[in-house]
Amino acid sequence: MSKAKVKRSSTSIDMTAMCDVSFLLLSFFVMTSTAKQPEAFPVDAPGAVTTDKLPDSNVGMITVGDGGKVFFGVSDRDVRVKMLEKMSARYSVQFSQEDYEQFSLMENFGVPIKNLRALISLGSSAARNAPGVQPGLPVDSTEALTNELYQWVQVARLSAVEVNKEKEGEKDYVEQGPLKIAIKADANEKYPSISTIIETLRNQKQNKFSFITSLKAN
Repeated sequence: MSKAKVKRSSTSIDMTAMCDVSFLLLSFFVMTSTAKQPEAFPVDAPGAVTTDKLPDSNVGMITVGDGGKVFFGVSDRDVRVKMLEKMSARYSVQFSQEDYEQFSLMENFGVPIKNLRALISLGSSAARNAPGVQPGLPVDSTEALTNELYQWVQVARLSAVEVNKEKEGEKDYVEQGPLKIAIKADANEKYPSISTIIETLRNQKQNKFSFITSLKAN
């Protein structure tokens, strides 16, 4: 006696809900992410095997290369604005509100304070980062105004403390602690340039800092 055959129906899965969720997640990440600004002074950092990572916030970065050219920048926009206010008063250089807004978008820079307004007025990252536009910050072994790197690092540290205090009590507030300083030097940079930067930090009792390296195989 033959068995009755059961008619098989094709299996189908409705993916509409999954597609909706995927597009919602994609839209969220696109709208909340921030495009990384191009570095004003890219360098080829020396290789190392350590996997320790630098924090994404509350960091001051000193970049050096190309025969001693020095650039500086901080990660937080509010700190950038406040430190420019302090440098404006310290060097008697005036900046407009538009200058402050544009400077808050600049991740790093390398010009004397007297030339900073001209750099900001260029308007775009491509123009500011063009070869020869930024000669580097003045730096020496003193604590005088001639050592502008010393002044920028000092006001950045003070500004980070003030901004952190201003945010106390805000929702989701997380205490950052002192500004972390990092040095990113080109692998071919000569020691005297690095030594001057380290001495500049030690002159303001900043004895703890990090060196940025690129990861290499063991």
